Amino acid sequence: MALVAGIDSSTQSCKVVIVDSGTGATLRTGRASHPDGTEVSPSFWWTALLEALHDAGGLADVSSLAIAGQQHGMVLLDSEGRVVRDALLWNDTRSAVSAEALIAEFGAAALVERSGSVPVASLTSTKVRWVRDNEPDIAARVAAVALPHDWLSWRLRGYGPADESPLGPDLEQLVTDRSDASGTGYWSPEREAYDLDLFETAFGRPAREAGSGEPSESLVVLPKVAAPEANTGTVHADYADGSQIIVGAGAGDNAAGALGLGVASGDVVISLGTSGTVFAAAPAAVNDPSGTVAGFADAAGAYLPIAVTLNAARILSSVAELLAVSFDEFAELALTAEPGSAGVVLVPYFEGERTPNLPNAKASFHGLSISSTTRANTARAAIEGMLCGLADGLDAVVATGVTAERLLLIGGAAQNPAVQAVAAQVFGVPVIVPAPGEYVARGAAVQAAWALNGSRPTWELELDAAPVSDFHPVIREQYGVHSGA
Repeated sequence: MALVAGIDSSTQSCKVVIVDSGTGATLRTGRASHPDGTEVSPSFWWTALLEALHDAGGLADVSSLAIAGQQHGMVLLDSEGRVVRDALLWNDTRSAVSAEALIAEFGAAALVERSGSVPVASLTSTKVRWVRDNEPDIAARVAAVALPHDWLSWRLRGYGPADESPLGPDLEQLVTDRSDASGTGYWSPEREAYDLDLFETAFGRPAREAGSGEPSESLVVLPKVAAPEANTGTVHADYADGSQIIVGAGAGDNAAGALGLGVASGDVVISLGTSGTVFAAAPAAVNDPSGTVAGFADAAGAYLPIAVTLNAARILSSVAELLAVSFDEFAELALTAEPGSAGVVLVPYFEGERTPNLPNAKASFHGLSISSTTRANTARAAIEGMLCGLADGLDAVVATGVTAERLLLIGGAAQNPAVQAVAAQVFGVPVIVPAPGEYVARGAAVQAAWALNGSRPTWELELDAAPVSDFHPVIREQYGVHSGA
């Protein structure tokens, strides 16, 4: 029985699952928290990774691992392998003006054709532009630009600053994968290559892919893009508990989630985490000139069109706190209200929004009257608002040519019985709820098994619920009046 480890370094925490590579059975898990914020020192991720591995019982019996990570986060390194500033995360919206500048320079249609996406504040390309324009002294020191999972894999293989790592600052050893590269805004899913001109225009300096050509101080290093099944090296002995452990290519979090769920044609995943995401498997690259759908690559050799909202599960926790109730009480309240919440609508743009692209927007309640302003309607409106925003994303994904035959509802909020019931009323597609699980980490474990055995494993998906479809179009109709979508 060969064991593999899947790691999910997300916005909020690092989670580890140790899995039987043959059956997919999870044998043990570990976890460590990350600090809050949209600007974070990557050192916290490294510390949390080591703590989570320890919490999972270590790696002594593990043969292979892979790391999935939050997408888009900008990790800037100097020539000595040091992080030169805190990482700007996907949910840092300060670079919205930089996105607008890139669109003005190239045009949205050209950017979609070249990179699969219209830049929004989440993408790495806008963040490096922001640094170029606002922190030129830091920009001048940059020798490499990596993403969270790239950097963690590099560190685990032994690389980093000379005084903090066994193997030192070899930037040529930086490796990413096609799914995470496709979220930068300067890698083409269709051409399977960096668009170095886009990077240079964004950052103001030329770049090259790690391992290509002669090293040059004038060229910024971008991680080498590895194939989904690639063996990218081994965990350094200092962190391997005496084992020889293969390191897989890793992936962006949503692509890893798709692997963990075994997503196939006709499946659409709606994930209710810190952000909300709608993504599906597609056989060909997707280009949406409106920018609503990002045409990312997946972690299996195909494509992963995705629409993202900045606001998801925290909508529910914020409103539950406002109502001074537990999550169970919140669900009970929401289930006592009628579909449509008696006309009460929450437009839930608490953190601005990415879909639609309204980075400076705020949340607002609408349709309040003396009779409709009840605790039950407020609770239900929070759930309806969260899901209606994602239903708009689903419409956009389907409009690119994706077929939606069933929806897989995942994430912590998906276990809320009121969320399940309202989902069956908001989406006009059958909904299933997989059993609770760390599907991003599990997808990384799929990659680890793939790198170890040379073939992608097929593990059975356990289901938790399948709410009966009960479509109520009024919910989305009244949301559309107020949402600005």
